[in-house]
Amino acid sequence: MRDFTDDLRALRRRLGEAEGYLDLEGRRKRLADLEVEVGRPDLWDNTESAAAVTREYGQVKSDVDEMEDLDRSLSDVETLFELAVEESDGSVEGELESAVRGLTVALDRLELRSLFTGEHDELDAVCEIHAKDGGTDAQDWAEMMLRMYQRWAERRGFDIEVDEVSEGQEAGILSATFIIKGRYATGLLASERGMHRLVRISPFDSQARRQTSFASMTVVPLLEETGDVEIDEKDLRIDTYRSSGAGGQHVNVTDSAVRITHLPTNIVVSVQNERSQHQNKAKAMQILAAKLAERQREERAASLEAMAGPKAQVGWGAQIRSYVLAPYQLVKDLRTEHETGNVQAVLDGDLDAFMESFLRWRRSNSSA
Repeated sequence: MRDFTDDLRALRRRLGEAEGYLDLEGRRKRLADLEVEVGRPDLWDNTESAAAVTREYGQVKSDVDEMEDLDRSLSDVETLFELAVEESDGSVEGELESAVRGLTVALDRLELRSLFTGEHDELDAVCEIHAKDGGTDAQDWAEMMLRMYQRWAERRGFDIEVDEVSEGQEAGILSATFIIKGRYATGLLASERGMHRLVRISPFDSQARRQTSFASMTVVPLLEETGDVEIDEKDLRIDTYRSSGAGGQHVNVTDSAVRITHLPTNIVVSVQNERSQHQNKAKAMQILAAKLAERQREERAASLEAMAGPKAQVGWGAQIRSYVLAPYQLVKDLRTEHETGNVQAVLDGDLDAFMESFLRWRRSNSSA
């Protein structure tokens, strides 16, 4: 039987470090306070406050349980190895190998938490895809991207709510607005903001020529409290219309779709997936508030950068990622240099490696 001593020591060290930078003791204290709050008989007198308390309780409890479960599992494996050595029992080598691999994967996932440094990284994400240059191919590419993020959300166990889709003239879509609901959705999808380029043999070209097309992705956190964002009704143009999904392919067709234009910023939000005009308007206002809050944050950041003076460029190009289907197969992120030849897996939602490499790239650049 091989010696697992170094493997187990490395896992114990990594777990100890994670408990430190994720502040396990602080979370235990916070959990105790939240348990008192959750147990109050008048908790639900204020539904908004109660929802916030119960949500935080669930998240903190999940964090504490995860680290404590890892500690117990690692202790069990350490004990199993010690007994095997004492009894010269090589029959458990396979079990130990499997356990070490499982603990390594679990710690990799836990360590990813340290890369979420944004103020709103834990929140649900409001996303928009827009077809750009490339005509029908770009519209088809936008629809492929929507499917890619739907598949990614499913793989992670996140919920996805498609609020509005504008169909393309011949194929695909012109745009889509959707919300991905899951812890750290905004932090993970930060890697996807920007222009995505597709290179392939066009299925819409009778001469089967290679076509380059572009679609953009925007991501903002879905804020429950928008703080100092104030929306004056006089600044809004509200239009209602009938949604035009292709046979219900993307949305529930209703007569009550809502489009809100914020006139001072020209931000437009459309929602057509709710059951009533009132619900569509409420959802559109929530998304608009999130976009305005993000705009304010970006303006503050830009102002601070301007005060700090010019910075060296960090390699941002016109597109953040290229997806090449012909003449070779390659997906490459142009910021992090992370790449894979398994294009189909990426289009089927296998994006985690790209997201993690971006988070590591972002941290290294922010600390440079």
